[in-house]
Amino acid sequence: MSTISSLTAKKISRILRQISHPARVHILLTIGEGEACVCHLEASLGYRQAYISQHLMALRKAGLLAGRREGRFIFYRLKNPQLLDLLAQAAALTGVSQTDLKSPLSPEETCCCPRCMTEGSDPEGIIPLPGRMNDKV
Repeated sequence: MSTISSLTAKKISRILRQISHPARVHILLTIGEGEACVCHLEASLGYRQAYISQHLMALRKAGLLAGRREGRFIFYRLKNPQLLDLLAQAAALTGVSQTDLKSPLSPEETCCCPRCMTEGSDPEGIIPLPGRMNDKV
């Protein structure tokens, strides 16, 4: 018989439930590489902005992410970096290597956030996709 309390078991299962969606795993792993805004995640993962925003809202509500505003962008970061250890352990259990946990796309070419803007690029020359300018979480 386990000595773990019912409340403790519920807390653990709540976190596992929040990270059980493949898109959320992608989002968390990408944010784990460095804070990211919605447009950066969109460019990195290839998901639509609304889809990403929906998952970010759930992850924030669960207390797994924090956000900070920089101009018109909200940059998300992991509240607890140990979450990456949990994802790495889950990957190891399934036989996935650490190198397979990297973001599939390079966002720098299509993302208009300050993180991806290179020196000498013209921010006025970038035309964001509809909905990117008004991302609110």
